[in-house]
Amino acid sequence: MEAKMILMEEQAILKGRTQFERLVALVQEGAAKGRTIDRVERDLWYGLLTLGRMLLEAFVSGQGTGDLGPTLPWQGRTLHRLPYVHERRYVSVFGELTIPRHVYGTREAQKHEMVPLDARLNLPAGEFSYLLQEWDQAACVQDSYDESRASMQRILGLGQSVRSLEHMTGEMAESVESFREAQPVPPAAEEGSILVLTADGKGVPMRRGEGEGEEAAGQEEQKQGKAKGSQGEKKPEGEEDKAGKKRMACVGSVYTIDPFVRTAQDVVDEVMRKKAKEKRPVPRHKEVRAELTREIDGKEVNGKDRIFQWFAEQAQGRNGDRGKPVVCVMDGERALWKRLTAGFLGVVCILDIFHVLERLWAAAHCFHAKESKEAREFVSERLKRILEGQVGRVIGGLRQMAGKQRLKGKRLAVLESAIGYLENHRRFMRYDEYLAAGYPIGSGVAEGSCRYVVKDRMERTGMRWRTASAQAMLDVRAVYVSDHWEEFSAYRVQSGCSHLYPHRQFVQSEYHAAA
Repeated sequence: MEAKMILMEEQAILKGRTQFERLVALVQEGAAKGRTIDRVERDLWYGLLTLGRMLLEAFVSGQGTGDLGPTLPWQGRTLHRLPYVHERRYVSVFGELTIPRHVYGTREAQKHEMVPLDARLNLPAGEFSYLLQEWDQAACVQDSYDESRASMQRILGLGQSVRSLEHMTGEMAESVESFREAQPVPPAAEEGSILVLTADGKGVPMRRGEGEGEEAAGQEEQKQGKAKGSQGEKKPEGEEDKAGKKRMACVGSVYTIDPFVRTAQDVVDEVMRKKAKEKRPVPRHKEVRAELTREIDGKEVNGKDRIFQWFAEQAQGRNGDRGKPVVCVMDGERALWKRLTAGFLGVVCILDIFHVLERLWAAAHCFHAKESKEAREFVSERLKRILEGQVGRVIGGLRQMAGKQRLKGKRLAVLESAIGYLENHRRFMRYDEYLAAGYPIGSGVAEGSCRYVVKDRMERTGMRWRTASAQAMLDVRAVYVSDHWEEFSAYRVQSGCSHLYPHRQFVQSEYHAAA
């Protein structure tokens, strides 16, 4: 067996050497004839892909076909070598290979119980190599499937279908949950002294029938919101989804950060005059997740519930001794705050200052023209007072101005909405205390994650998703955004081997015995 394997390997390597000599000749001929570097570079690249395929074929040939004798003892049974050699398609980054293998089992029509060569090589479950999957999906989480397909074809010369790429995403997503569970808690020495939770929602455009009437919990919250007559808040969960044929994705982020003590004037200068202070601390070990409300094990599970359950797990794992203050920064969505206050004790709840700023601008335009100096001064003054802890005075002042100016109609409605927003969230607006403690007061991380994880990838022109494929993309994209791509790819190879080939050690020993 060993002699035959060596002979096959040498023959394949000889082909590779011939190809290498062609590439050397290509370079020499190009220099002699004065060819342009771009043309030589292009020819070299595709020639190197051919060389890589030949050398990979040499490697596979050197492993033989997995013929370990007519029978194999395994777990108290005797497996028989089936009479035919079975060929398997394998698509690598260098191109397509055909791998002939011997198969062991009971008989041809039944399940193939052991394929020694597959186990020895640790082949993936499907036809595409682990490396090609890694590269394909690194493109797919950033661009559309069709754009990714075209890009990989230009680079590698491979003709893959959109359907195969989408199926690949689904297969990769199946490993995300176990990968997350296997991740260790970040080292304490690398963490900041404040644990921050942020969450926000973003609608995913769904195919017809996938985004309608989907969230019972959301519809219930919608009824409650109408009954309370709240003003100045997002539409309750479920309402926007039904109207816009979207399914709401809840995006959560967890990270630690060091304190950043500022004054009210510092913040005003930053948000109104774009004068950011230097040496701003950066988030550490930021983790991102996105969850759709969907059916899991026959039961509909709310995406927000899953995110806040994850928050609790992160708080326990990264702040088990309760040594860090836990801060949650979010916008004014009632459903998010309801879950936070119901499930967390001792969390500092902070209303995102940029949503407050939006209401101040809306109020300013009730009295002053847009883009005017007066409107800007109006906002700057009231923002500073709010940051100094004077929320009540700002609210009172707005009401007095409405009376003095005798606002009516649309302008009065806009002002009352802004006042209602400030009133409803007043308990989360103790900014003087937050700034003195160095807490973050903006949910830019969550909103940035919503934009990057959801909007930038899933809301492109004409895109419509099924729930399963949308969640698969959210899972894989979240891993990528959290900077775990290389770790995740390595994990898939390792876990795939354990799952597909629990007999690999046995096969390796049989190979050595046959040699």
